[in-house]
Amino acid sequence: MTAPDHLTISGPADVLGFIPHTLGYWPASSVVAMTMQGKRLGATLRVDLPGPGRFDRAHLRAFARSVAGYLVADRDADGSLLALFTAPPAEGEAAEPGPVSHPAPPQQAVDRLLRELETALASAGLPVRDAWIVGDCYWRNAHCSDPGCCAPPGRPIEEIRDSVLSAEMVFRGSRVGAAPGTAGSAGAPGLSGPAGMGGSADHSRPGRDPAGVLAVERGFLDGFGTRWRDRRQFEAVLDVWECVLDGPPATPDRDPAPSSVAARTADGMPDDLAGYLRATLCVASWRDAVLVLAAAGRRPAVAGAEDFGLLDEGPGADPLLPDGMTRPANAPAGSPGPAARTLPPPPGYGEVLLGLEPVTPDWRRLSRLDAVLDVLSTCGAGESRAAALTGRGWIEWCRGRGSYAAALYGAAAAEYPGYRLAELLGELARRGTLCGWAARKESAWQKFDPDAA
Repeated sequence: MTAPDHLTISGPADVLGFIPHTLGYWPASSVVAMTMQGKRLGATLRVDLPGPGRFDRAHLRAFARSVAGYLVADRDADGSLLALFTAPPAEGEAAEPGPVSHPAPPQQAVDRLLRELETALASAGLPVRDAWIVGDCYWRNAHCSDPGCCAPPGRPIEEIRDSVLSAEMVFRGSRVGAAPGTAGSAGAPGLSGPAGMGGSADHSRPGRDPAGVLAVERGFLDGFGTRWRDRRQFEAVLDVWECVLDGPPATPDRDPAPSSVAARTADGMPDDLAGYLRATLCVASWRDAVLVLAAAGRRPAVAGAEDFGLLDEGPGADPLLPDGMTRPANAPAGSPGPAARTLPPPPGYGEVLLGLEPVTPDWRRLSRLDAVLDVLSTCGAGESRAAALTGRGWIEWCRGRGSYAAALYGAAAAEYPGYRLAELLGELARRGTLCGWAARKESAWQKFDPDAA
């Protein structure tokens, strides 16, 4: 994730005040590293501080090399900034995304860590231009010895929270919340309830009838039982999801009434549509196709299902659709026409899910999908909620927000133990694997439009 354009940074307090807005929360027990492109901020990386017993030279050197290895993905960077947030999480909070909290490391350990980071980043061609230590109540420049500037214990933390840039970010609509995976956190923006909440909890939103949604979901699941390989049904499922993600096309083939599924916002989603969408997420091949559809378009979504041999001609019955929607007369045919055959091969599911292709995903559609999955996750418990949480986790991972992704994967695992996609994607996050889009400035998600400053 990169910084927004047209923001003026006038001093260290502005740089440090920008960090919580970039991450979405105030970091604790963390190293935050930012790349520099000339005088412009580039990418931001947050990692946990090493735990107790891991401040020896060998561990710190490996840690520093790992940090440098992530930052070199910003090919335009020529320098870096470091901020070491040494204060542990507040009482009652766990360090995100949920490990045991550790006390702040002693100053000598922090100094050793800083030296190793500076050495590793310099070797990687990203010399550290400035570094700061941020505690619970005070902050200071890591190298300043001027008593007029950084006299012990340092400068008050309020200078960061009340900086001019922080105020401008709030004016732009930014909000700093609790860290993902903590008792005060929603796990990710819009996730209702603690991230670890299990399936027995009430996840519904005011005004929503979860019993009605679940009844619709069960009905569609029964109907999908013999149709999950049916090409016409698969295409119809993609029609519905495209309608939800893109809004209504002006054609007489779709109901133009206010109850039209495409005309509804995510929060105003009718129960019939919510139940239908939740049921589609319980068919693994359809769930994966929806993620690919949102990021890369319909052609890769269909081609991937074809490549895996997941489609056949089915029973020949009309596809199941939610109330108020019919397939348009010009619905995509089962086989590509001659013009489509001349196009280059579409990316595979694996390439899309790892963020390798396309060059830049459809961030607008992914944001819309995130909002829809958020709504679906509040309509009831079970496998479909786990699927919605996992999909949201993948979107956060694509955005470069690994802590939020880990919290959502954890919520999915708690909701539906053994949910395989959450386990697989969670393992990627635990290994520190970066999404391909997040690693490239030209394709990275921008929290604020437009790009870096």
